Amino acid sequence: MKQSQSYSARFGGSYRELLFIVLFFCPALFAQSSEPNTAVRPPAATKTEAATPVDTASKNDALRTLKVGGGDLLDIKVFGVPELSDSVRISARGDVSLPLVGTVHLDGLTAEQSEKLIEQKLKEGGFLRDPHVSVFVKEYATAGISVMGEVARPGYYALIGARRLFDALSLAGGTTTKAGKIVSIAHRDTPNDPQLITLSNDPTKSSLSNVEINPGDTIVVSKAGIVYVVGEVTKPSGFVMENNESLTVLQALALAEGLGRSAAPNGAKIIRKTPTGLEEILVPLKKILEGKSPDVAMRGEDVLFVPASAGKNAARRTLEAVVQTATGLAVYRR
Repeated sequence: MKQSQSYSARFGGSYRELLFIVLFFCPALFAQSSEPNTAVRPPAATKTEAATPVDTASKNDALRTLKVGGGDLLDIKVFGVPELSDSVRISARGDVSLPLVGTVHLDGLTAEQSEKLIEQKLKEGGFLRDPHVSVFVKEYATAGISVMGEVARPGYYALIGARRLFDALSLAGGTTTKAGKIVSIAHRDTPNDPQLITLSNDPTKSSLSNVEINPGDTIVVSKAGIVYVVGEVTKPSGFVMENNESLTVLQALALAEGLGRSAAPNGAKIIRKTPTGLEEILVPLKKILEGKSPDVAMRGEDVLFVPASAGKNAARRTLEAVVQTATGLAVYRR
């Protein structure tokens, strides 16, 4: 007992001093050990942050392929020579006027090609030994597309970056019920050689029709051939000729769900628009139904009129009245 007391008395002071030193310096030690952890563990990027560089890169790639044309505003800089830097607008002929080199034709070139051409002009003229030129398109006056034809909202739509045909049709509100399967795409560089695209209802083939659209393109959706069946039929209406294939009188009558109860098939006729006016073609519908006469082919915009059995009612229907009634009917696709 005396030995333990003497031991505590001998070393008690040392223990208290050691404990004081540890408690005093512990916070600093922990702070130093925690700093490397925060440096090597940056916050994880979210999905939006990871996707942004990819989207930006694809958009920049699309902008690099755009060609300049009349009305576009360019910001041209020559490094080291601020006197030669300027913002110029391309003329209707596709030219720009620059200091020293004069007129330079840039229509149909990309921004990168324009840079090389201006550098070549400066070097060939002996103005600069090793010129470095940058061309930035500040405003694309021709960066839109025109969507025309059988679409809900024909017009001119702004388009910057890579887009496809279905995007352009969506901007125009989609196609109408009278739209055909052929879409013509006239590119700005080759306006006289349009690209013809055939739309398909097959999902496996529709992706092939979704071609890329470039700024300055003109898209025209064709109008499908339509035949009208009016008069004493079950369902008077207009029917789209899919892929513009021919329809016969019997086929058109079947689409109209047959004759009405008071129909007079012997008085049926086709009303056709010609350059000289409306033409009336008598159709032996009764004999065609009995198989005693060949079926008659119809053309786009033809009107098959089946009168009622009462002759007075049929006589009152003039050609113009029949055509006017037919064009006001709803149009159906098969």
